[in-house]
Amino acid sequence: MTKDYRPTVFLPTTDFPMKAGLPAKEPEILARWEKIGLYEKLRADSKGREKFILHDGPPYANGHLHIGHALNKILKDVINRSRQMMGFDANYVPGWDCHGLPIEWKIEEKYRAAGKNKDDVPIDEFRKECRDFAEHWIGIQREEFKRLGVVGDWKNPYTTMSFAAEAQIVREIQKFLMNGGLFKGSKPVMWSVVERTALAEAEVEYHEHTSSTVFTKFPVVKAADKALDGASIVIWTTTPWTLPGNRAIALSKDADYVRLRVDAVGEKSLAKVGDEVVVARDLAETVAKACAIDSHTVLATLKGAAILGTVCAHPLRGQGYEFDVPVLHGDFVTLDAGTGFVHIAPGHGADDYNLGTANGIEVPHTVDADGTYFHHVPIFGGEHPARVLDDAGKDGDANGRVIATMIEAGALLGKGRLRHQYPHSWRSKAPLIFRNTPQWFISMTTNDLRKKALAAIDATAFYPAGGRNRLYAMIEQRPDWVISRQRAWGVPIAVFENRETGELLRDPEVNERIVEACLKGGADAWFTAKPADFLGNQYNPSDWKMVTDILDVWFDSGSTHSFVLEQRPDLQWPASLYLEGSDQHRGWFHSSLLESCGTRGRAPYDAVLTHGFTLDEKGRKMSKSLGNTVEPQDVIKQSGADILRLWVVSSDYSDDLSVGKGIIQAQSDAYRRLRNTLRYLLGNLSGFAESERLPFEEMPELERWVLHRLAELGRIVRESCADYDFHRMYVAIYNFCAVDLSSFYFDIRKDALYCDAPDSNRRRAARTVLDALFDCLVKWLAPFISFTAEEAWLTRFPSAEGSVHREVFPTLPEQWLNPALGEKWEKVRRVRRAVTGALELERAEKRIGASLQAHPVVYASAEDLEAVLDLDFAEICITSGITLREGEGPAEAFRSEDARGVAVTSQLAEGHKCERCWQVLPEVGEIAGHEDLCRRCTTAVG
Repeated sequence: MTKDYRPTVFLPTTDFPMKAGLPAKEPEILARWEKIGLYEKLRADSKGREKFILHDGPPYANGHLHIGHALNKILKDVINRSRQMMGFDANYVPGWDCHGLPIEWKIEEKYRAAGKNKDDVPIDEFRKECRDFAEHWIGIQREEFKRLGVVGDWKNPYTTMSFAAEAQIVREIQKFLMNGGLFKGSKPVMWSVVERTALAEAEVEYHEHTSSTVFTKFPVVKAADKALDGASIVIWTTTPWTLPGNRAIALSKDADYVRLRVDAVGEKSLAKVGDEVVVARDLAETVAKACAIDSHTVLATLKGAAILGTVCAHPLRGQGYEFDVPVLHGDFVTLDAGTGFVHIAPGHGADDYNLGTANGIEVPHTVDADGTYFHHVPIFGGEHPARVLDDAGKDGDANGRVIATMIEAGALLGKGRLRHQYPHSWRSKAPLIFRNTPQWFISMTTNDLRKKALAAIDATAFYPAGGRNRLYAMIEQRPDWVISRQRAWGVPIAVFENRETGELLRDPEVNERIVEACLKGGADAWFTAKPADFLGNQYNPSDWKMVTDILDVWFDSGSTHSFVLEQRPDLQWPASLYLEGSDQHRGWFHSSLLESCGTRGRAPYDAVLTHGFTLDEKGRKMSKSLGNTVEPQDVIKQSGADILRLWVVSSDYSDDLSVGKGIIQAQSDAYRRLRNTLRYLLGNLSGFAESERLPFEEMPELERWVLHRLAELGRIVRESCADYDFHRMYVAIYNFCAVDLSSFYFDIRKDALYCDAPDSNRRRAARTVLDALFDCLVKWLAPFISFTAEEAWLTRFPSAEGSVHREVFPTLPEQWLNPALGEKWEKVRRVRRAVTGALELERAEKRIGASLQAHPVVYASAEDLEAVLDLDFAEICITSGITLREGEGPAEAFRSEDARGVAVTSQLAEGHKCERCWQVLPEVGEIAGHEDLCRRCTTAVG
C-alpha cells in the first residue's frame, strides 16, 4: 500500500477566502474604518509631512449618485490614497454645491402641485425649504460616496450654503466691487424664458431644433455704389422674431456680391418678377432655389468693400421702424449658408452687440423676461404682445406674426424650415433666446483679468496636456462674465446702487456689516434686512437701492478655494490639484480661475486633471430612455465597490469610459486574478518568520530576477502615481501578477515551497521573495481595491487599529535592479516557451499526463544555450530532466513563432515517480527505507 505523504507537504494555509463576497465584506470594513477613526489616524500619522491637497469640485446636492459621480469620486480617492502612501499628507475635504436653479425648481414644482404661487411665499421661508432640500440630499449622497470606499473628512465637509461660506462668497464679490471689476451693463445674454433667468455658457447645451427661416429684403435708400440704386439687400435668418430688433446689416468686405433681377418664379414663390436683390455671388444659386426663383439675370458684380457705407430701410419702414439700417463689415460673416449678408440685432446676439456698439448703434430692448415683446415695440408689442416662447419653452406666436407682417409688407423673398443645433437650458431642456437685459458682469479687461488668467493657465500643469489649449482658447475669446441670476436661492450680489446715478457704493465699513450679518444668519440676512441696517448713519437709505439679483452658482463654486483652502488650517492654498470631468473647462476650472485671478492674481490650483464621460458598451451616451444606464448602487450590491474601483483604474479615464454588464464582468474576472495572487502569497507565507529570511546575496538567480522585476515595477508605480497615469500602473501590476508570477514564478516555485525542507535555502529564498511581493503588491493595490487590500493586510497582520492604508509604499533596494539579469531572463523565458509549447502538444496527444513525466531535448543557438546552461533548466521548465544541445534540431521537432531558433523533441523521463513530489527520477527506489521517495523528499521527511 502506498504511504500517504500529504501531511508532510507544506500546502498553503490562509483564512483569506477565494470567494470575495465583497457586497457583504465591504460594509464590515467600512464599519471598522469608522470605529478606529481611520481618517483621523491618517491625519495624525502624516502630521508634519508635505501636503498634497486635491480640492473637491462640489457635486450638486440633488438626487442619488450616478455612474459619473462614482468615476469622479473613485478617481479622487485613488489619487489621495496613492499620494498618502507616497509619503504625503493627502487630506481630502469633500464638499457640495447647494445653491441654484435645480433645487429652486424642485421647490417650485412642489408649490405648483399644491396650487401655491412661489411669489406669495416669504422669501426666507422659500429659501429655508431650498436649504432643507439640499441638506437632505447631502446626507444621502454622503453615505453613497462613503460606500464607494472614499476616505475623507465626512464629518466636516464644506457646503456652499453654510453661513461662513455664504459670507465669504459675499466677501469675494465685494473684492470685485472695490477693484472696479464689477459693473452693471445691458447686454444680450442667453435667457431662459421657462426659468426666467440669464444663463452662463456653462449652463447651455445644444440640441436639435426646428427653426423658421426667412429671406428678408432691406431696400437700399442710400447707395455707396450706383450699382445698388433701387435694389434690396437680402438677409437670411433662423430667428424671424429678432427682425424687430434689427439695426444694421453685416457683410464680408472681401467677398463678391451680385445684383440679380428676378425673371421668373415658381407657383408659391414669395419673390416677384422684376425684384432686384443683392446677395453673395457664391450663394446666388442656392438663394434662387430656396426662394423658388426659376430664372434670374445678373445685372452687376461688386466687392463687399464697395457696398460698405450703404444705408437701407428697415423692411417695416412706415410702420414704426423709421430708423436707417447701415451696412457694416463683420469678421464673422461667412459664405457657408444664407445670403452673405447677416442681419444685425444688437440686443439678440454677441456678434451683433459687439459690431453694433463698436459703430455707435443703439442696443434696443425688444423682448421681456417672459418672452413677450415690450409694450413699446411697434406692431408686435402693445396690449396683445407676440411671444417668442411660452412658459413651457414651446414656440409662441412671434415668428408667425413677424413672418405674416413681412409678407404683407412685401418684404420676404422666401421662407422655410431648418433642423439645426440650437442652445437649450441644461436644466429645463427648453430652448433659449438671446435678449438684451440689464445684468451684472465682471469685466475681463479691468485689472487685466484676461491677461492674468492666460498667464495662470501657462503656469498650470494639465493632465492630459490638451486641457491647457482648451481652457486657454475659452479664456482668450470669452466675453465679460455674466454673474447675475434673477432667482431667489443663492448668494445675493450684496451691493448698493445709487437710485439716481447708478453708481455703486464702495464703502469698506458697509461691506463688513453685510459680511457680519451673513456670518450670523447666512445670505438670508440680505433679503430680510433693511438698507439702513447696513448703511449706518453715513448714507440716506432712500438714495440707495439694494441689488436683489443673486450670484451665478459658478461664482459660488469658483470661490470655494477662498473658504475651504484658505480658511482650513489642515489644508493649503493653492491646491495641488483640481480634478473634474472635461466639461469643467467651461465650468468649475474656468470660474475658479477667473475668481482667483481677479482677487489674488493667480490660479487656485497648481495642476488640473480631467476625465471623460461614461458611455455604454456600444459607446453611446447613457439615458434612461435607451435603458442603457448603469447605476453604481446596483453594481455595488451585486459585485462590490472594489469592482467599480477596478473599472476606473483599468480604463483610460483621459478619454470617455464605457461601462456595462460585460465590462463589469470582465473587471470581476480581472479582480479574481489579483485576489488569487494575494491569496497564493498569504497561503505560502503562513508561519513565515524573520529567522528564515535569506540575504539577497545568497538567493538563487530566479529569486533575484523576481526582485529585479519588482524593482522595475516599483519605478512604474511611483512614476504613474506622480503622473496620475493609473491605467499604466494597473496594466503593469496586472500583467506582473498574471504573467511573471502566476504563469511563471509561482508555477516553478510551487515544488520548492511544498516539498523542500523548511530550512532549505531554495525554500527560504522563495518565502523571502513572497514576503517582499506581498508587501509591495498589497500596498500598491491599496489605492485601487481598497477593501480587498485591507482584508488581505489584516489577514496577515491582524491588529486592533492597524490598516494597510496607514502604510507607505515600500522603498526598494537599488541592488535589486539588474537590467542585465532582466535581459538574460527574457532569453530564458523565450526558450522555456518553446519547451512549454512542446509539452502541451504531448499532453494533447496523451503521451504524457503531467510535465514532470517528460524529459525534453532542447536544440538552440549557442547564445540561447548560454542563458540557460548555468540554471537548473529542468526545474524552470517543470520537468524531471532536460537535455540541451546546440543546433537546429531534427525536422520533426516542435517549433513556435514566439521562440524562433529553438526546437524541442520530447521523451519520457527515466526512472520512477516520487510519491511525494511526483518527479520521475532514476534515484527513486534506490534509497533504503524510502524506496518510494527521491533524495530531496527523503531529507524533507527524515
